[in-house]
Amino acid sequence: MMLTVAAVLDLDVVRAGAPEVLAGGELLERPVRWVHVAELRNLADLLEGGELVLTTGLAFGDSAADAAEYLAGLEAAGAAAVIVELSGERAADAAALAAAAAVARLPVIRLHRQIRFVEVTEVVHRRIVAGQFEQVARAREVHEVFTMLSLQSAGVQEIVDRASQLLAAPVVLEDSSHLVVAFAPGPVPPQDLLRDWQRRSRAVHRSDQGGGRAGGGSPATSGAEWLQTPVGLGSQQWGRLVMPGLPDSVEAAAEASMVLERAGQALSINRLTERDQAGLAQQAQAGLIHELRSPRVPEETEVQTRAQALGLKPSPAYLPLVLHLEAGAGRDPMSMQRKERALLELLDSVLSSTRNSALAAALQTGQVAVLLALPARLLEDSVLERICGVLAERSAAADEPLTWTAGAGRARSALSDAAAGLDEAAHVAQTAGTMSGGARRYFRSTDVRLRGLLALLREDPRAAAFADTELRGILEEGAGEDLALLQRFLECGGNKTELARRGYLSRPTLYSRLERLEERLGVSLDDPESRTSLHVAVLLRQLRSLSAAG
Repeated sequence: MMLTVAAVLDLDVVRAGAPEVLAGGELLERPVRWVHVAELRNLADLLEGGELVLTTGLAFGDSAADAAEYLAGLEAAGAAAVIVELSGERAADAAALAAAAAVARLPVIRLHRQIRFVEVTEVVHRRIVAGQFEQVARAREVHEVFTMLSLQSAGVQEIVDRASQLLAAPVVLEDSSHLVVAFAPGPVPPQDLLRDWQRRSRAVHRSDQGGGRAGGGSPATSGAEWLQTPVGLGSQQWGRLVMPGLPDSVEAAAEASMVLERAGQALSINRLTERDQAGLAQQAQAGLIHELRSPRVPEETEVQTRAQALGLKPSPAYLPLVLHLEAGAGRDPMSMQRKERALLELLDSVLSSTRNSALAAALQTGQVAVLLALPARLLEDSVLERICGVLAERSAAADEPLTWTAGAGRARSALSDAAAGLDEAAHVAQTAGTMSGGARRYFRSTDVRLRGLLALLREDPRAAAFADTELRGILEEGAGEDLALLQRFLECGGNKTELARRGYLSRPTLYSRLERLEERLGVSLDDPESRTSLHVAVLLRQLRSLSAAG
């Protein structure tokens, strides 16, 4: 701890001199940098600021004017305080000092009994040096902690958690839009720390200097200021690390600023080493969505507070939506990750342009999960149509066009309940990917129906055996045309006239091919039950092929 004037006065060696504070009692918390013993009249050239001056008063004697001039010189030189040893025998000198102290603007202390100044300097200097060594050791410890985290490529949350542990206080990392991308609540409840974060953070002045104070208020912590440090290099600053409130002492504030600066540097390095990963805001949203899908879901009030800190607007209902990406010709995992990231960026721009808000993250390979805030339940369809429509247009116009299918679950008033509906939405989206959507922008469970049930059963060996048995006659090599013809026939509902029109075939040719198809299958295509069984088999085979390709 930094030694103060008050702490020096509390030392046994000083208390033995019966100290009396003549002036500057409100300034006794000034830090003492060093102790200087001198009897010279002018000390301006000897002091550098922060010194505690010990003297017997020989420099001014019994002259009040000389005493006032002496004290003014100490004040101008930046002295922390002055201790004057004046025993009862020197009443005139004491009177001069008291008169001068009445107008002094630094702590003036009189000792009524003699003490050994050398003992004072030994004790004080020993403590000052010990404190300096302690500060150096603490700085080295903090440096080693964040250097090791940087070398280990620690994640953003781990760095923020470590800073909070070192400070024993809440720490928040926000981006340039004042959205919370990571936080460690420390002793403060998360909902109290993050409540109305964007408004509170915008009210706090942002400093360009690291580890500085930022003016503002916080209902979650005491104090009228925050400690903060920018995160990012030079003009590429992308956020700031904040400790709401201020420590109780100057030295604690200095240490907290040092911890924040080192944590901010580690976060900057982390960002440089994660150029190929998703943005921090997306990572934070992904963390919350996965937490909502875990067995231990936080309380809804905490969920809402955290979601709002990530930019999700409070709404009467939240809709689970999943965008299922088509893999295309390639199966490269990195290619799919690039598509997911591109889709998330497009979705973010669409939400911004349509003035909607949502939490979005990659749910699993090829799927993007979205928890969409609905302004009103009655606007659900119109909001979905607009967002999916604009997203489809921008996806088609992208440098690398993206093809996806949207599956929607049921809207819920609780965000945690909406997150539980992401599995249903993912199933709908994946199943709808096998259908001919036409002009549809999104699908619901009522749209996939039988195909949705078969999608759940496609890996069942009994279902696979059923499909192979039904189609055995046309699965041998070279029978691809027969399988395609059967699929088109079933899609037309067994209507031969419609099939001929769609296939640009004459009726005699079509009838001949259908007769040969019936011979190979060993069933009558005029029988409704046979057509149903064949249709189920074709759908199962189609879904299994899609699963193998994905």
